[in-house]
Order: sequence, then C-alpha cells, then structure tokens
Amino acid sequence: MKWQYTKGLHDIGNGNYAWLLPDGTWGWSNAGLVVDSGESLLVDTLFDLKLTREMLHAMRNAVPETMQIGQVVNTHANGDHYFGNQLVADSEIIVSKKCAEEMRERPPEVLIDRFRNYKAMGDGGEFLMKTMGRVFDFRGIVYTPPTRTFEGSLDLKVGNKTVKLVEVGPAHTAGDVLAYIPEDKVVYTGDILFNGGHPIVWAGPVDNWIRACDLMLSWDVDVVVPGHGPITDKSGVRKLKHYLEYVKAEARKRYDAGMTLEDAVDDISLREFGDWTDAERIYVTVNNLFKEFSGDTSPPDSVRLFGLMARYEERQRHLHGHHAGCGPHCGHANA
Repeated sequence: MKWQYTKGLHDIGNGNYAWLLPDGTWGWSNAGLVVDSGESLLVDTLFDLKLTREMLHAMRNAVPETMQIGQVVNTHANGDHYFGNQLVADSEIIVSKKCAEEMRERPPEVLIDRFRNYKAMGDGGEFLMKTMGRVFDFRGIVYTPPTRTFEGSLDLKVGNKTVKLVEVGPAHTAGDVLAYIPEDKVVYTGDILFNGGHPIVWAGPVDNWIRACDLMLSWDVDVVVPGHGPITDKSGVRKLKHYLEYVKAEARKRYDAGMTLEDAVDDISLREFGDWTDAERIYVTVNNLFKEFSGDTSPPDSVRLFGLMARYEERQRHLHGHHAGCGPHCGHANA
C-alpha cells in the first residue's frame, strides 16, 4: 500500500495510527497511537509543546479512546520524541532504563541552553539554530521524566491487544526501543528507522543497529512507522540496513588506509542515496565507526561534529544548489 506522506493523523487500521510530520528532517518526527477496548497507548511525544498539543487535539477529536491516554512509550531520549511529555504527565510514561539515564543526563535545559549560547559553538551553533533552534518553539518545556523503566523487553496490554517493547540500543542512542504489535503486523520504530533520510549513529555500535534491522525483518510485519519519514513496509528497513552496511564497509577501507575523518567522509560516495535528506549526518556515523575501529570508547564530541556537519552541508549546497542529500521538496535551502 502507498501511504500518503502528509502532516497529521493516519489510520493504519485495527486501532493503530501514525502521526506524521513532513519533511522528516531535523526535529520533524513521527509518533504513534494504539487503541483497543477503550484504552490507548501513545508512542512518543514531539519536539515542542505547540506541536504536541496539536497532535493530541487531533487524536482526541478522531479517536475517543485518547481522551485519557493510559500509557506513553518514549522510544529514545532525543527531544523530538519526548519534550512534549508534560502534556501527558497523567499517563504512565515507559522507557528503557538506558533511555531514562540519558534523559536524566541531558534534560531539555541542556539543549535549550545550547540554543541560547549557540554563538560559542561557531559553525556548529549556527547549523543547530538553522535546523532546529529557530524552527521549533522551546518555550515552557518542563522536563517530565518516565515513571516506569525496563530492560530487554516488556509486554504491555492496551485493551486486549499486546504491545511488545523491545530494547535494541545502544544504536541511534543508548536506549532505543521498538514497539511491535504482532497481531496487527505493525511496528513503531522510533529512530531505528529514518525512511528517506540519513540515519545518525550517536551511540552505536553500527552492528547493533544492523541487528535491530534484522530483528524487524524477522518479524511478521506489514506496516512500519519510522521515527522520521513516510510510513513504509520491510523494504524501508532493508534500505536502511543496506545503507549502514555500505557506510561501515566504506569507512573501514578508509580507516585502514589511514585517512582522517574529514577526508574519509569526503571520499565516500553517497550517490546511491542522493534523494535522502540530511547527508551531513554521515559525519557522526563515520566518526562513530572510526572510534569503534580504534577502540576509543569516549563520548562523541558533539560540538565538533555539528561544526563538521555544518561545513559539509554548506559544501554540498554549493555543489548541488540545495541542501546536502535533499530531495526535490527539501525546505533547507531557504530554511
């Protein structure tokens, strides 16, 4: 089935819904809703209160069961998947233990302070502001932590329906979780799937992410709701797995040849993924791989990486006349 990639609530069938926010680039994330027998579970909130409020309003208008959302799952600790939690603070908020730790270490104030002091970050700060800081409204956000954590896996009941939470991190972040509804053949992936956009490997290892793709491919799944981008099926998972395998192999060759991170990234061809958004994210992924190859377990230097991404995106824009890796509808050229 060809799903429409339009903003708003999409009925997947059998009490499963997706909330989509095109164009799926930095901060424009998706969310999910599962309802059965008068009960509801929300998968992720959005990056700011205005967006989350709009989503909840639409859900409550369309689906009576969402008047009182019983459970909320945050798939990981990036702000565009949990900064709206305060608007569902009466619900049980469930995350992996590693996700909860990451939320505690980097609550909303940390990112908001970066936006306030962006000039101190140089090129990277300007890139942060262009992609997120000036795009979303971070006023009034209050850190609203989870109320329940788990490790490994957890089965939840929504009415008579089972929602299986499976921890697959560290991959994109330290504590990534998939939400799988076996009887409906639906999976909500969080940022384990970017569909039509370059993924970004903050935590890694990349092999964990590839294993998470294999896990989804092993399941009986018809509908895959990614963290960013259009609704897809297993073909979207296969494409992302191929990308990760390709980038890992290309990075390994260049690491073994003694290339610097910058030279390696510039040398890796992304022609095959030319219609994907946010090509600059390859910097974070190749940096993660180089660190893994060298046995360096220190956390990534995100200020440096945002600077490198900013310069890469600028070079690509001059080369191609639009945002690096963007498709024809990308709004970044005039963001």
